[in-house]
Amino acid sequence: MPEFGDHEATDDPLQVLRHSTAHLLAAAVTELYPGAKYAIGPPIENPPGFYYDFDLGKPINEADLPAIESRMRRLAQADLPFVHETLPREQAIEEFRKRGQDYKLELIADKVEGNGVSVYRTGDFLDLCLGPHVKSTRDLKAFKLQRVSGAYWRGDEKKPQLTRIYGTAWQTQKELDDYLKFLEEAEKRDHKKLGKDLKLFLVDDRVGPGLPMWLPDGATIRREIERFIVDEEIARGYKHVRTPDVARLDLYRQSGHAKLYADYMYPPMKFEDGEELELRPVACPHHIVIYQSELRSYRDLPLRLAELAGYWRYERSGVLAGLNRVRHFTLNDAHVFCTPEQLIEEVKGAIELALYFSKVLGIDEFYYEVATRDDVKEKWLGTVEQWEEAQADLMEALESMGQTYKVGVGNAAFYGPKIDFQVYDAHRREFTNSTVQIDFQLPQRFDLEYVAEDGTRKRPVMVHRGAAGSMERLFSYLIERYAGAFPTWLHPTQVVVIPITDAHHEYATEVASRLRAARLRVEIDGRPEKMQKKIREAHSRKVPYMAIVGQREADAEQVNVRDRQNREVATPLETFVSMVAAEVAERRR
Repeated sequence: MPEFGDHEATDDPLQVLRHSTAHLLAAAVTELYPGAKYAIGPPIENPPGFYYDFDLGKPINEADLPAIESRMRRLAQADLPFVHETLPREQAIEEFRKRGQDYKLELIADKVEGNGVSVYRTGDFLDLCLGPHVKSTRDLKAFKLQRVSGAYWRGDEKKPQLTRIYGTAWQTQKELDDYLKFLEEAEKRDHKKLGKDLKLFLVDDRVGPGLPMWLPDGATIRREIERFIVDEEIARGYKHVRTPDVARLDLYRQSGHAKLYADYMYPPMKFEDGEELELRPVACPHHIVIYQSELRSYRDLPLRLAELAGYWRYERSGVLAGLNRVRHFTLNDAHVFCTPEQLIEEVKGAIELALYFSKVLGIDEFYYEVATRDDVKEKWLGTVEQWEEAQADLMEALESMGQTYKVGVGNAAFYGPKIDFQVYDAHRREFTNSTVQIDFQLPQRFDLEYVAEDGTRKRPVMVHRGAAGSMERLFSYLIERYAGAFPTWLHPTQVVVIPITDAHHEYATEVASRLRAARLRVEIDGRPEKMQKKIREAHSRKVPYMAIVGQREADAEQVNVRDRQNREVATPLETFVSMVAAEVAERRR
């Protein structure tokens, strides 16, 4: 219940307005759908607005929203006050029982302490709520219902599935109009839409939800990103390995994942001989086994093991979204085994690598969150003292680099705190891309050691890091960042050669050969179509360059170059080849 623990009560005027609009929505729904049961309805920041969950006894969809919104406007114009009352517990229970509001009764039982129960009345509508709210429904003038989705009661898939109605609300109509215009522009960049239009990836129910397939052009872009990542990591002293997507379940029992990460793991595959194999949710235990394959000396440290590792995580169907939330993904993962004295520098090195990847790829708006533990002891491995040390090390690394950060209490991994690079998609929804984590726990659980300079055996520290994040989430960001117009080095087709007529196909083939010799990705559009149609189609595919060739170009050994900005210039062929090759080699944006 948002009013009793699921969101912080706030006096922020915009959040108060949105919270009040959620109540207005619930009031309208209970009028339009007699017998409707209402659950929770908080304001939310991302996306900016509110939602309310209902048990309607029947399905609804976006086509039903205009009627609900119309009833909301009627109630808003009625100038109904938001009246706060504190009812005796038994009276509150009786009020909600008479109304058939089972979810409110459950919340009173679970969330409300003491005899006084805080409620708000809005006309005939009564809600369990701490507030605050606006004075009257007349204060709610700029709102819009947006979409309908499903949501399990209290986030538990074993509980009833409810209908969640989302909306947004603003203080003025202009702010609402500006936001809706922003959403319209963002929709054009939505990676799910562009991924389909540009034939980059595919999700098909016959394979399964959350299991994307990379089409040829998407696979080409991914391959270029992976080459870039691996080459840069090797240059920075990482050793790349390959490990299987499965392991014995006992490995994850030892790491703690089987107990503390079980909600995201698939059921084990059990065999007649008693063996249990698990689709891996992480690769750290595999890399630990590699570390233990031989006795390590302090001279071997830091040992940086990296992998483009395939992971399997069970995400509920309701949260799957394009490439952002999937069930199988590939992470740019690495585990650094180092001495305690090397720890801060290794953390800084991981941050610097993530910053370099971000700069080259164009991830230019993000912030750092240091994710720490909270006081729920059963969620975490290790001692409070170890956690405090690790948290201090992460903060020291950021501060020494002149970086500011937020603190996310309770957002840590179960084995240690982490630095998350928080970025935004085209809709301004926030997600974690890169991460750096300190881990004192797994080295202890696996009894890792190295031979110190004095000959004694000591325990290394682990740094988990994903400097570029997962390929899927990174790719979704890049699609939206560039609206499909990828930098030339990433674009699946860097040049389209367009012969003006069939008579110029031979020269077009020569141009393509020269470009391919420079390791560029080239197509020849020799279809029997008008040249202007070919140009339009290359533009729609957001191809960086078109090389248009006719008799004049053939005679002069040049090309008529047109780019995505419709700039056009005639240039010698070799100059054009060198220009594009340099742009690709330097990974210019």
